[in-house]
Amino acid sequence: MIKDKTIALIAHDARKADMMEWVEYNSDTLVKNYLICTGTTGTLIEQVLTKKGLNPDITKMNSGPLGGDAQIASLVVEGKIDLCVFLIDDLSANPHESDIMMLLRQCRLHNIPVACNRHSADLMITSELWGTDYIPSKPINQKFER
Repeated sequence: MIKDKTIALIAHDARKADMMEWVEYNSDTLVKNYLICTGTTGTLIEQVLTKKGLNPDITKMNSGPLGGDAQIASLVVEGKIDLCVFLIDDLSANPHESDIMMLLRQCRLHNIPVACNRHSADLMITSELWGTDYIPSKPINQKFER
């Protein structure tokens, strides 16, 4: 099977159950892609998919507080991420808030779609453009581009 896209999957602790339900619902689509996850989220996703008899292609980074968000932001900058699904717990303080903001900023700067809730993630992953040769345009309002 040829893998199509690279999807970053991240979920804060209070949102991990949401992520696991979303992964199970979208499992057939997700296993056709490369998955890059923060540590614990990746382990849980792997369990959900293998329980369904699927063989996911998952790379696990560090957990978010230990630099996983920053590692994924680096992949965004390198052009190695096609979609980011980041289920954020907006009701709790995070000690690594600056890394979270950096990841979201890099997704915006590099024109990477980022979903912060299940509804937007469902809309993105089921878009007519998903399985096509669609190439997103480069942002044109970047002052630092030469």
